[in-house]
Amino acid sequence: MIEIITTLELLRPLLSPCEFRKLTLIIEATLAMTGRVTMLGMSRWAEKGGSYRTIQRFFNGTYDWSKLRRALIKQYLNSKGTGGVWLIAGDEVVVTKSGKRTHGLAKFYSSLQKQPVAGLCFLNLSLVNVGTRKSYPLVAEQLVRDEVKETAPKAVRKKAGRPKGSKNKNRTEVGFSAFQLQLQGCIQQALLLLGCDIRPGYFLYDGALGNNAGLQLVQQKGLHLISKLRHDSQLYFQYTGPYAGRGAPKKYGDRVTVEKLTDQDCCLKTVEKNSETCFYQVQVRHQHFPDLLNVVVIVKTNLTTGKSAKVLLFSDDLELAYDKLVDYYQLRFQIEFNFRDAKQYWGLEDFMNIKEGQVGNAANFSLFMVTCSQLLLPQIKGLDNDSILDLKTVFRARKYTRRIINSLGIKSDGFLIDDRIFQAAEIGRIHDMAA
Repeated sequence: MIEIITTLELLRPLLSPCEFRKLTLIIEATLAMTGRVTMLGMSRWAEKGGSYRTIQRFFNGTYDWSKLRRALIKQYLNSKGTGGVWLIAGDEVVVTKSGKRTHGLAKFYSSLQKQPVAGLCFLNLSLVNVGTRKSYPLVAEQLVRDEVKETAPKAVRKKAGRPKGSKNKNRTEVGFSAFQLQLQGCIQQALLLLGCDIRPGYFLYDGALGNNAGLQLVQQKGLHLISKLRHDSQLYFQYTGPYAGRGAPKKYGDRVTVEKLTDQDCCLKTVEKNSETCFYQVQVRHQHFPDLLNVVVIVKTNLTTGKSAKVLLFSDDLELAYDKLVDYYQLRFQIEFNFRDAKQYWGLEDFMNIKEGQVGNAANFSLFMVTCSQLLLPQIKGLDNDSILDLKTVFRARKYTRRIINSLGIKSDGFLIDDRIFQAAEIGRIHDMAA
């Protein structure tokens, strides 16, 4: 309990005394409990003052979870003295749910099940540190699909060629979809929370932003985008030939293909077993983008069969080296570990709330616990490994030990100063105590 209060100390100015007490009780219960992390499960494991109605009132409240997570991240940075390069990574997480009344329930594509499933979808932005290679959830919002319109305009068949009288369009002026507007708002919120303490330079996202609109929404917030293009994207070398003497100068040269990539473009070639991987870096043009793109072409070839496949990673930062571009994009996967912990340990997959406020609080609380657990791990003696299972085992052992000692009529607060009494009850830990 002491470690929990110490960890949450910076949250006192952001919560009322009653809210702070409820949050402390819920966190202690969540750390010790087994089974599904629901409001009813929390009430069964909570100490005095943590009844079901109390927990229900907490999840009916309104909280700025982004500021709460920012306070935890700031405390983590102060304790570790972590600096270096910071990135912002974004992704959506789909949670399967049943029923009909849950707010935002719809069909969303699940990458785990490889098909659309009935559930909820949350957009999450995490702060990623390049040095520690860890991510910390920062901003999370629920994605709610718009209602399907009763009538839709019929598709109009366009004639071939350019319409008569049409003018050139400024590709930097694009219209954003509802999802892109929400994502841009989340980026703005994240930058305001970070302030001058942390200044990330890059925004990481998957192929959903591999288009001009995605690039423009990120650039408007003063960040560079690192994302992925379709493998069949039509890319062109920059034209370097002579000027024709009339009209606008030519921009597009030959189309980029694997065969036209030279040894000068090759930055690295590795061979492992029967597989060869080549990394090429080129500055190319795309007809849908206004400016040059920094593209890394990764070609993987099976030396036995001769079949090959390629991946196109890109950024608008032309000075970014190929190894950093690839490494930064790989760091985007760290956000998946946040989703895994939130689902497996902190109730993102378990909550049964149906109202809009309750659903938002339950999802944000599970992501809040991801960072909170990372702060608690170094405070527990002997937990040298980043094992959430060991952390939960320690808090469960403490709860059992206190209950047993209190039932004997002994004051556990004074009796349990020696940590060895807890070690005797920590059955089920994966890693042994440190020597």
